Amino acid sequence: MSATAEQDHTAGTSVLDQVGDNIIHHVSNSSLDHPLIHLPHFFGIDLSVTKHVLMLWVVAILLACAVIIPIRRYMQKEKAIPSGWMNALELIVKFFRDSIIKPNIGSKYSETWAPLILTLFFFILFANGIGLLPFFDILGAVNRFAFHIPASDNHNFINNLLHGSVTATGNFNVTAGLAVITFFAIIIAGTRAHGFIHHWKNLVPTGLPWPVYIILIPIEIIGMFVRPFALTMRLAANMTGGHIAVLAILSFMAIFAEMFNSTAIGLSLALFSIPMAIAISGLEIIVVLVQAYVFTLLSAVFIGMAINVHH
Repeated sequence: MSATAEQDHTAGTSVLDQVGDNIIHHVSNSSLDHPLIHLPHFFGIDLSVTKHVLMLWVVAILLACAVIIPIRRYMQKEKAIPSGWMNALELIVKFFRDSIIKPNIGSKYSETWAPLILTLFFFILFANGIGLLPFFDILGAVNRFAFHIPASDNHNFINNLLHGSVTATGNFNVTAGLAVITFFAIIIAGTRAHGFIHHWKNLVPTGLPWPVYIILIPIEIIGMFVRPFALTMRLAANMTGGHIAVLAILSFMAIFAEMFNSTAIGLSLALFSIPMAIAISGLEIIVVLVQAYVFTLLSAVFIGMAINVHH
């Protein structure tokens, strides 16, 4: 190997060159090169299970165990008085019904759309919250130090679990899927309330000079697609941004240790990096709740706008 090639190789393995790739590696989905479960292609689409697909399954199971099953058991009991977890669920349901659903959608259609609104809230809340739990990292540490499985073993299931983020709502495909549900819910709500033709007529106010409609109709049609796009970007960006900030701050220790060629400086920065990372992680708990609430609130507002037309 020549001296120039050796220098390029050394530079390519520096911390500064690895930080960006390492952060992206931890906040993105696992690639199809390292799927958790290999499945055949269907019409040219690789259906192999990636980490975010697995996390969607985990969230669905947790949601069923924590919300659906307890509520079904409670409903089967006659004159049951809620207590414990059921009391907490009842408070959440009542809060959303009285503070979000009825004021935005109206009493007439609140019972119709409450299940969808609450499902969106609980699903996003669980998907957001599970991303704060480092159980895959713990499994990786046990795999590495207890079972002495090298990190380079890509055939090991636990090692494949370490690829990518555990926050499924940080994936734009997932948030886009949730936003598409809201998009079609808006159309269905307006159609049920006013009929198919009148729903589309309600996009613009009546009685305006016809030249105004040449400008107004395209704007309203664009606005229809901007709403789900905004829902998609807001949720995914917020859930990804916090994790990037934590990883970037923790990377300061390795970056400055390499820059000054001093391990002591890197360790001294831990006095700054670790408390800051903990503080941002605490802030992430608030973001988890706020983003689930905001997505649900905006969905209720958009559905209510299709039902209660005001120009």
